Amino acid sequence: MNILTLNTHSWLEEQPLEKLQQLADQIIKADYEVIALQEVNQRMDSLPAISTHNFHPTEKQQPIHEDNFAHLLVQQLKEQGHDYHWSWAYNHIGYSTYHEGVALLSKQPITPEIVLVSEATDPNDHRTRVILIGQTKLAEQAITAVCCHYSWWLESGGFKHEWQKTERALQHHTTPLLFMGDFNNPASLAKTGYDLVLNSPLQLQDSFLAAAEKSGEHTVEKAIDGWGANQEKLRIDYIFTSPELAITNYQILFDGKQTPVVSDHFGVTVTIK
Repeated sequence: MNILTLNTHSWLEEQPLEKLQQLADQIIKADYEVIALQEVNQRMDSLPAISTHNFHPTEKQQPIHEDNFAHLLVQQLKEQGHDYHWSWAYNHIGYSTYHEGVALLSKQPITPEIVLVSEATDPNDHRTRVILIGQTKLAEQAITAVCCHYSWWLESGGFKHEWQKTERALQHHTTPLLFMGDFNNPASLAKTGYDLVLNSPLQLQDSFLAAAEKSGEHTVEKAIDGWGANQEKLRIDYIFTSPELAITNYQILFDGKQTPVVSDHFGVTVTIK
């Protein structure tokens, strides 16, 4: 079963509709069971969507607009004969123009929940962050899927605070965990966010380390929004899982090699046995 995570940087790339179609084409080709998307945007001034196919709202759901990137992606997939259930959670205002959020797509129904993990609570503050938790299934296996877009590492607050709140929110989970998203914490920096995740009481494994076969590693290779001074290859987008989910393959996508570049991040896909 194939899983995908991608920070879409939606509506901020050149030729965004072409990139939407390229993403849909890859989803159809690889037949992903669960997909996590970050920076899933909709214009603040666009109209509400008239209908939303297979949408599972959270409590106090922010209204879905007609240009919501995940909404259009699910529509595109449906038109080509591929049905996905989905949920979307609002993080904060992005670039003074968008409602920016995170989305989960699954072939099976989702029971979603939003958890505020940041110290900031005002959507006008770009530091306001939530995680989107979805109870769904991989084939017949019930899982807890989590889509996240965390803050950078700070000496106080930031990722550390957000991860502690994440652990508290999931400490009583009873099904295997599937964490996917943009963690904004490079694997190469010791004693920061990456180490917190690997040493977490949630007992997560890094799919890159666990995979029997690997193709590619890094998800950012240049200066991008949030990493304006970056000159290194970074691995900041991850899929972490509970150990009982066996990872057979790890691959970087949308890097301009076998698949086109569609965002300022590359995507990560894994195969779970």
